[in-house]
Amino acid sequence: MDILLLLKALILGMVEGLTEFAPVSSTGHMILVDDMWLKSQEFLTKYVANTFKVVIQLGSILAVVVVFRQRFIEMLGLKRNKAANEVTGGRLKLTQVIVGLLPAGILGILFEDYIDEHLFTANTVLIGLAIGAVLMIIADKFAAKNQNPVIDSVDQITYKQAFSIGLIQCLSLWPGFSRSGATISGGVLLGLSHRAAADFTFIMAVPIMAGASGISLLKNWQYFTMDAMPFFVVGFISAFVFAMLSIRFFLKIIEKVKLTPFAIYRLVLVGVILLIMM
Repeated sequence: MDILLLLKALILGMVEGLTEFAPVSSTGHMILVDDMWLKSQEFLTKYVANTFKVVIQLGSILAVVVVFRQRFIEMLGLKRNKAANEVTGGRLKLTQVIVGLLPAGILGILFEDYIDEHLFTANTVLIGLAIGAVLMIIADKFAAKNQNPVIDSVDQITYKQAFSIGLIQCLSLWPGFSRSGATISGGVLLGLSHRAAADFTFIMAVPIMAGASGISLLKNWQYFTMDAMPFFVVGFISAFVFAMLSIRFFLKIIEKVKLTPFAIYRLVLVGVILLIMM
């Protein structure tokens, strides 16, 4: 595999890592960049190229695990944080995360074939970007009217709220809508602070992204060749490095900037891409 192809993998990994945890849709950005400029389907085939866009998210998943490692250790029962329990009155449970995952997990399995076959296109991504941006603006306007959120910490989330956020997360099955955009907006509309909603979003991302990657790999394994492995490895490493940078940055600014600036960016991007495509 020549240097140019590995450079394309590096670029796609960078796009994935930088956008996965910002509410702008990493999958949507990868599809737009790939379909319009990089053309990975020409040397990977359609099914392997689509799987690559899912599998390099494992690099981003690893970044989340590193950043939230103490949280995951506690949820798995390997360590207890008594001081945190005294402050918040409890800790987020693994069962709450599972409850939040159920809606999108079930729909994702049922409609995976349809999504892969019909929704991984630039046109559908633009629709998802635009509608998702509207939801984000609505969430911010709601938060502005209710200046004191009911839930300030992810540890205060109830099972009902976790399931409700999971239902809203189903919107992100449409490429371009954005998993973080949907879940953070849903959390804010349910009374969570932007930071609490973002924390819950990132924690939920690990099992659902790992599951989606695993299913896609198993389904399309027969299309893989050893020639494609360097492309996947470079994309994975690139996604991990850039995701580490973007997670820490996003968590620092989300309470200050909210969702609207990201929504405006999405709408501007839609306009620019439409002009390019005309």
